[in-house]
Amino acid sequence: MLTSILLSAGLALMGAGIGAGIVAIGAGLGIGRIGGQAMESIARQPEAAGKVQTAMLIIAALIEVVSLFAVVVCLLIALNAGGIAF
Repeated sequence: MLTSILLSAGLALMGAGIGAGIVAIGAGLGIGRIGGQAMESIARQPEAAGKVQTAMLIIAALIEVVSLFAVVVCLLIALNAGGIAF
C-alpha cells in the first residue's frame, strides 16, 4: 500500500514537472512567433507599426497569463502530491 502511494505521488510530481515544462516551451514558441510575425508585418507596412505593436503586446500578455495559470495548476498538483493540501 505504501509503495502504491509513493508511486502515485512520484508520478504526480513528474507529471506536474513535465506539464510546467511543456507550458513554458509553448509560451516561448507562441510569443516568438507573434514577435516574428509582427516584425514581418511592420517591415511590410511601416506606417502600421503602432497598431501592430499594440496588438502584439496585448496578445503576448494574454499568452503569459494563460501560461502562468497553467504553471500554477502544475504547482498545485505537485504540492498536493507532496502532502501539502490547500
